Amino acid sequence: MAPRIAVLGCGYWGSNHVRTLKALGALHAVSDVNAARAEGFAIEHDCLAVEPDDLFARDDIDAIVMALPPQHHADLAIKAVEAGKDVLVEKPIALSVADAERAVEAAREHQRIFMVGHVLRFHPAFEQLKQLVGSGELGDVKYIHSHRLGLGKFHTENDALWDLAPHDLSMILAITGAAPEEVRGEGAALLDHLSDFAHLHMRFPGGIRGHLFTSRLNPYRERRLTVVGTRAMAVFDDVEPWSRKLAVYRHAVWQDSGQWAFTTNEPTYVPVAEGMPLTRELQHFLHCIETREAPRTDGEEAIGVLKILTAGTVTHD
Repeated sequence: MAPRIAVLGCGYWGSNHVRTLKALGALHAVSDVNAARAEGFAIEHDCLAVEPDDLFARDDIDAIVMALPPQHHADLAIKAVEAGKDVLVEKPIALSVADAERAVEAAREHQRIFMVGHVLRFHPAFEQLKQLVGSGELGDVKYIHSHRLGLGKFHTENDALWDLAPHDLSMILAITGAAPEEVRGEGAALLDHLSDFAHLHMRFPGGIRGHLFTSRLNPYRERRLTVVGTRAMAVFDDVEPWSRKLAVYRHAVWQDSGQWAFTTNEPTYVPVAEGMPLTRELQHFLHCIETREAPRTDGEEAIGVLKILTAGTVTHD
């Protein structure tokens, strides 16, 4: 029998979890502070509607997916693992490193699965990109930069950096395999006291440099991760169709008689098997519940992401 999962928080992203878990045959209950909203999802998807306060004590729920405002994640994740539930917590898992560490330590103490919703780690194009890096196809990685730009969404508690950057930081950490030695942040608040766009500059062990740009006040949408190596460069562009999501550029740069020379080449598009990242993420969560295997995106990774966000946050009066 598939694990019985409850979704706590039926807003925009929580509703995607509800639909996906239903398709996977694992949705058992939904819960939301808006009881009418939860009841509507329960009727639509033929599952239970449970009050949030009653969710944790139920023996018929094995795990909880939490898609809440991030200020509530840590305390409710702790409550869940103390009640014997495995959890998948959406990003960011907390608004402070200390709260994240409390939640991760509670899951470890109670031997519960603690997974984080860094969904792009399960994107087939990123998995293929990571394989290219691991095989040496790009040579030695020297520089990674990501752009995640668009209009909205606007939150009252977390800025563009905290809302948009966790996915990219998760991918960057997966490629570098190490925490940055140096983080410097820049940002500007145009609407209120929270940064509407932000830059992160990072230096990793081995001389790898990283740069991240996020904006929620941009007229066009951009979702691009670029990895520059000594042999080739690769671009994961999630706005492109599947046949063009992962491109490899085999440009060459060298010195000739004391002068720099270079050649450019047309990109080679790497075949990528189509698959919905959220479906693959939730399949992985179910697998971890059943096997007790540590998740690919675990609590320690989430803490690493929060440390970078904290170090790079710019505060505004």
